[in-house]
Amino acid sequence: MARRSADSGLNGKVSLTRRSDRFLAGLKEAATVTFVSHVHPDPDSLGSMMGLAHLVESVLGKRTRLTRDGLISRAENRAMVDLLDIELIPIEKASWHDGDAIVMVDSQPNTGRHNLDPCVPLYAVIDHHDTPGDLDDVPFVDVRRTLGATCSLVASYLMEQSIELPPRLATALFYGIETELSGYPREASSLDDSALLYLYPLASKDLLARIRNARLPQSHFECILHALQSSFIYDRLIISWVNELPQPELAAEVVDFLIRFEEIDWAVCAGVYEDKLILSVRSAAENARAGEMLRQVVGKLGRAGGHDRRAGGTIPLLSASANAVEQIQSELRRRLLKALHIDECRGHRLVSRKEILQNLQA
Repeated sequence: MARRSADSGLNGKVSLTRRSDRFLAGLKEAATVTFVSHVHPDPDSLGSMMGLAHLVESVLGKRTRLTRDGLISRAENRAMVDLLDIELIPIEKASWHDGDAIVMVDSQPNTGRHNLDPCVPLYAVIDHHDTPGDLDDVPFVDVRRTLGATCSLVASYLMEQSIELPPRLATALFYGIETELSGYPREASSLDDSALLYLYPLASKDLLARIRNARLPQSHFECILHALQSSFIYDRLIISWVNELPQPELAAEVVDFLIRFEEIDWAVCAGVYEDKLILSVRSAAENARAGEMLRQVVGKLGRAGGHDRRAGGTIPLLSASANAVEQIQSELRRRLLKALHIDECRGHRLVSRKEILQNLQA
């Protein structure tokens, strides 16, 4: 398939009207291009890093590196890495040299969502989150908050440059977009849908099926059971308190499940993972501004952000004692009720204590 190089335009003149052209032009002098993302990278960040690396290698012939910040523990995400043979360097083992260009993908600097040394200069930030970061000194910025997935943005770069996509990459990009858009409520733009239509014929359907249906450990089911038993309803809000998350991504899986409950508009999961309280939020309400709401609720306790109907955050725990966790839970509940204009009330269980005890005795 024919493609134009990044520095050729009409009549042989340099054309930097397209964002992909401008992105590539700034990397001409780089010796190596390294891609970093947020902690516990998800399919959108993994696929985006792969897509940008392929873009840089195809057009500029540069050497690239993909990094991993923290664990990849969700079963589907692990399957994606294994089945697509994605080579990732742990961020703590990455070394930086003169001539390196660092690109942050699916995240923004100084948002508390990554462990990259803040002294390491970034060449570019490419993202779709409504999570304000410190972008003042970044030479290239493409943050499109109306998009449902960063993979869609990256796919548009590849389409602009008319670059052929191997099935492995098309699968990664498609799955990255799918995971961001397939949940409820769906947040997508016309560019997201165009990217899906472009990528689907190129993707491996067998690999997609194997990734989507990754086998789950026993701890997954134990966590879901605990989450259901610890879910309390306050008017149109349900909060699930999980004392111990086997892995941080499970908080999102819990709220993806709970938001389908017909009697609520908001679902929140707050679970303890190591020395942090992991927060995940979903809303079925229109113009929910979930990211803004959660930032308001968390305040100076930690970090939070997200989209109109999906959000997440973390709160460091000074102590993992039951009393300390209960105090944070109580304060969060109070702030959530206030932010959502729900009168102070005593929550009632999603599954009654009587039913829980009866099931245990059965």
